[in-house]
Amino acid sequence: MTYVHDTIEYLMRSSPAQADFYQAAEEVLTSLQPLLERDPRYRQANIIQRMVEPERQILFRVAWVDDDGEVQVNKGYRVEFNSALGPYKGGLRFHPSVTAGVIKFLGFEQIFKNALTGLPIGGGKGGSDFDPKGRSDTEVMRFCQAFMSELYRHIGPTVDVPAGDIGVGAREIGYLFGQYKRLTGRYEGVLTGKGLAWGGSLGRTEATGYGTVYFAQNMLADRGESLEGRTCTVSGSGNVAIYTIEKLYEVGAIPVSCSDSGGMIHDPRGIDLELLKQIKEVERGRLVRYAEEHAEATYTPIEDYPTGHNGVWTIPCEAAFPSATQNEVNAADAAELLRNGCVCVSEGANMPSSAEAISRFLAAGIAYGPAKAANAGGVATSQLEMSQNASMSQWTFEEVDGRLQRIMADIHRTARDTADEFGEPGNLVLGANIAGFRKVADAMIDQGVL
Repeated sequence: MTYVHDTIEYLMRSSPAQADFYQAAEEVLTSLQPLLERDPRYRQANIIQRMVEPERQILFRVAWVDDDGEVQVNKGYRVEFNSALGPYKGGLRFHPSVTAGVIKFLGFEQIFKNALTGLPIGGGKGGSDFDPKGRSDTEVMRFCQAFMSELYRHIGPTVDVPAGDIGVGAREIGYLFGQYKRLTGRYEGVLTGKGLAWGGSLGRTEATGYGTVYFAQNMLADRGESLEGRTCTVSGSGNVAIYTIEKLYEVGAIPVSCSDSGGMIHDPRGIDLELLKQIKEVERGRLVRYAEEHAEATYTPIEDYPTGHNGVWTIPCEAAFPSATQNEVNAADAAELLRNGCVCVSEGANMPSSAEAISRFLAAGIAYGPAKAANAGGVATSQLEMSQNASMSQWTFEEVDGRLQRIMADIHRTARDTADEFGEPGNLVLGANIAGFRKVADAMIDQGVL
């Protein structure tokens, strides 16, 4: 597959020191060989090189004043990757780990994830190395206003519609939307994840976590199995993890873990969801407090994790839901999960498994749902919010959740059937990558060289 090697070599020259981006590109490109051999149009139109280069990359300074009167400076990013299927759509991430490479890997993944939803949205991503943790509401507001003072020039309801991601929740979306409205004088659906009183959608908060569980249910149903009664491990304690845990309880499973940047909780009786929501959504606190409330639970600080492992994946389970961040499951973690009887992995975070971990899951033949398929429920429901904004209406929670369930079932069916079509039954990585790529590539060919 010289085209993979050549493309990665090209990216290393054109986008140096962006390892996460190379990883995301290689994972997709490696899957495409059967399609490229069958249909020469994609090589003839040089689709791969066109697709790995973003249509537009925006980098800007964000200067703001903290509560001590000191001027702070952060970097802001928006990568508008591909608009062949619709306006750019993808979240904003505020976290110290944000770099150009991280934003590009996320934006590249977003192209195919959005295509798999079947909805008219292109792929983009953005964010900043700003860390909202430990900042006052006023500081977060000042930062968001400064960030939007540049970003507003590049977005719009039919151009680019950002949403939330790590570090960007309802509070941040509110401040960003308020500043956009102030600067433009327009009240429009330019951001998703908005408050219910001012254009948000019921079910959006829950969508990514719920969708990840729905995807797992579809994978297991194909095997004549279910999640009911199964012990499940979940990483993270943000929006995705919390609502994955909530939905797991609703389908009769037992989620026994969660984690944050300080450590992990193992509660063999099942995570106390209400306490978790109180700590994380209300207090914005740390998980160590969970163990103070529940003596039966074990809190393990990150420095005490087994060497070479994420501690969450050492807990015996039958289904695992990585819901924290990229590359949180390495080859050793994958081996430990398999050794302990895990039969299903459904990814809620973006690219949480390393290439070596993915290879182990595929070789073992377990039900493995890659992120771009399994966690597409969030962006799908964001597009449903856009539809409601455009029609100036609000749907019921049941209607949104029903649409989400159908979308996740369709994504699973598309990935499964595409894998079957190319002689790799059960390989949803290949199925999702080829299906997403083919849809975007066909649109690019139809629209000419742009």
